[in-house]
Amino acid sequence: MKKDLRIKSRHLSEDAKRVPNRAMLRAVGFQDEDFQKPMVGVASTWSEVTPCNIHIDQLAVRAKQGVADAGGAGMIFNTITVSDGISMGTSGMRYSLPSRDVIADSIETVAGAENLDAYVAIGGCDKNMPGCLIAMARSEVPSVFVYGGTIKPGTLNGKDIDIVSAFEGVGQYNKGDISREELHQIECNACPGAGSCGGMYTANTMASAIEALGMSLPGSSSNPAESEYKLQDCYDAGEAVLKLLEAGIYPKDIMTKAAFENAITLVMALGGSTNAVLHLLAIANAAEVDLTLDDFERIQKKVPHIANLKPSGKYVMQDLYEAGGVPGVMKLLLEQGYLHGDCLTVTGKTIAENLEVLEGLKDNQDVIVPLDKPLREDGPLVIMKGNLAPSGAVAKVSGLKVTSLTGPAKVFDSEEEATEAVLAGEVSAGDVIVIRYEGPKGGPGMPEMLSLSAILVGKGLGETVALLTDGRFSGGTHGLVVGHIAPEAQIGGPIAFLNTGDLVTVDSDRRELTMHVQDEELARRKASWSPPVQTMRGVLGKYARTVSCSSQGAVTDLPETPMEHVKL
Repeated sequence: MKKDLRIKSRHLSEDAKRVPNRAMLRAVGFQDEDFQKPMVGVASTWSEVTPCNIHIDQLAVRAKQGVADAGGAGMIFNTITVSDGISMGTSGMRYSLPSRDVIADSIETVAGAENLDAYVAIGGCDKNMPGCLIAMARSEVPSVFVYGGTIKPGTLNGKDIDIVSAFEGVGQYNKGDISREELHQIECNACPGAGSCGGMYTANTMASAIEALGMSLPGSSSNPAESEYKLQDCYDAGEAVLKLLEAGIYPKDIMTKAAFENAITLVMALGGSTNAVLHLLAIANAAEVDLTLDDFERIQKKVPHIANLKPSGKYVMQDLYEAGGVPGVMKLLLEQGYLHGDCLTVTGKTIAENLEVLEGLKDNQDVIVPLDKPLREDGPLVIMKGNLAPSGAVAKVSGLKVTSLTGPAKVFDSEEEATEAVLAGEVSAGDVIVIRYEGPKGGPGMPEMLSLSAILVGKGLGETVALLTDGRFSGGTHGLVVGHIAPEAQIGGPIAFLNTGDLVTVDSDRRELTMHVQDEELARRKASWSPPVQTMRGVLGKYARTVSCSSQGAVTDLPETPMEHVKL
């Protein structure tokens, strides 16, 4: 007798009392035979507001076809996306990280309300991926994630460029190194079509991490957006989720502690975005896996950086795909004992079983360097602590020529103030720029600061100043920058009591952030301090009231009181 896969929808399909429910489903296309099939959702993040997601409507249709051919009744539904690249440097950036939670909540809501038996989720821009994974962990039905894919590199004057080239171009123009027309040409050529930002920035980092986590099909994280392979990824995901239903494999069976260690290992090897720390902590929280900053620090010390990828390297995701893709890198890491090969994946097989039948990295490629000749002997995502960040902070140190700096603080209470000062020439080599009240609660929304960090690079200050914040940085950021400083200023973290002129030491080698201010003076400043009053309502107001510390993933559904583990 064939197994009934209607683990949630059976009571809709069989019960006489559910005639009204079935009547509604008939209006959207269900026939008698469809009620005998499992109801499988396809969560689409299609939107015209960003190139990352502009093509996902067609990908969702392909996934639904895969569901149908495997014997399921597919139903496409949508959730939101916002464009980090478009909102960057504006007040709109405050909505970026909260959108992760809106996406997670909306997918979980539809899956629960519609009694879906399983679903495929397709994401593009940065927050789509962790949002989808958080929802999968909480929905507790078989699920498969598909990445919408990377954008092709743009070209200008025979050289590859991308969105970070455009951000850095602003600084070059401000410095006088390029003309307005040259800046305009960068603008017109940086983004040639559909797909997410091309370097090892946050979207490609999280796609890769999710493949290592076991929640997407092998190779799907590096297959380009505009390719037949990406359409096939979606079709195959539709088939795969039915096999998971048949086998009774759920997201929490896959998202184990060892699986998260695999994801962190790959992120370190690839030199991924600092945002991976925030997002993997949040996904682990949803999956009820005990993951902390200590786990990142432990793995960082033993995993070499081997990917010559932007922003600190030469190549983009398209190049990695052509060199053998994420499976090639994972196969190399597995062979050398860096991965847990026995972790289960959405194929129903283990990591080792998946990689056994796949090809490794191609010969004569230099996107991925040999493990015995790494770009860096340990991982480039470093957890930093000190009296300026008692609960931790995150720095990406790949490609740095200057790894430590002691200098006078230039303190700003917003990114906008800091950007105006930099463009006005008020920041000099040797300064430590500090931007506070931009954390999860203080922003609110913990905005990214690619705009400012790229302007510093464009002005030639990328290697001579440090930039610290309780906010975030884009995966496209490079330089001596430290984000996620916790506790944040809004809740009385030490960064709130720093003054312009105070000496600050940033030492990525020793993993220390130190403010050279006497304890007695800090106590005096703290006694006269009160947090800025926040009167926001709506999405940002709700977010500010419920979000946890960045050292806990900036989640809004922490089982404990958000402040419980924060060191002040």
